[in-house]
Amino acid sequence: MITNLKIKDEVQKKYAEIALSNQNCGSSCCGTDSGTTFDYTIMSDNYSKLEGYYSEADLGLGCGIPTEFAGIKEGDTVLDLGSGAGNDVFIARRTVGDNGKVIGIDFTDQMIDKARLNCDKLGYNNIEFRKGDIENMPIDDCSIDVIISNCVLNLVPDKQKAFSEMYRVLKPGGHFCVSDIVINGELPDNLKNAAAMYTGCVAGALQKEEYLQIISNNGFNDTKIHKEKIIHIPDEIYLGFINHEELTKLNESGVEILSITVEANKSIK
Repeated sequence: MITNLKIKDEVQKKYAEIALSNQNCGSSCCGTDSGTTFDYTIMSDNYSKLEGYYSEADLGLGCGIPTEFAGIKEGDTVLDLGSGAGNDVFIARRTVGDNGKVIGIDFTDQMIDKARLNCDKLGYNNIEFRKGDIENMPIDDCSIDVIISNCVLNLVPDKQKAFSEMYRVLKPGGHFCVSDIVINGELPDNLKNAAAMYTGCVAGALQKEEYLQIISNNGFNDTKIHKEKIIHIPDEIYLGFINHEELTKLNESGVEILSITVEANKSIK
């Protein structure tokens, strides 16, 4: 069984590698023990036509566009969890304007460096990138209007703690809108215990109903799924971890890997 510490180490190493590359993730993102690679871009949506888009910040690592449904307003303070090279941060900055603020948190030094370089190129002075762990955020209580995140929370080992932290930092009446990966059905153990499938945003994903229950358990209300799509993982990726017989059973089982964009509110009181 892969430990939480091992998960964090593998995620940090892989995303440092991506940050140091000179192109988006593409088909070389996630190597398996068999030499198979995981194409992260099969989960991503097209950002290129959005206002505020900056191509050098788009590493193709998302599974949705949370800002599309986040209800960000001018002057808001927005927090992006797992901000990477700054893609969603810069989209959010376009909406909050000069009077708002956007903070990005990432626990990979190389991603923070890349995001800050991109921010310097764009000349923004109301964006801040902080190194930090989503399970223990370097953010003050009740200081954030809107939290966004894109295909990151599934990488966090303790999701209960992550949503608890989200509740803590949001202002009363604030809300989050995140795109994330969830599952309907059970994956084979060899997939669930593979480090490479964690970094590929699959093995760490919760059951959809469990994910929604954790949101409710942490005090959030008015939970709404704005968008849901099935993620199709190519058979050759699975065969890096399971045999043909197990693959046949998986394909016949009806298991679904889903990207959901979900919103929920923190009560005013």
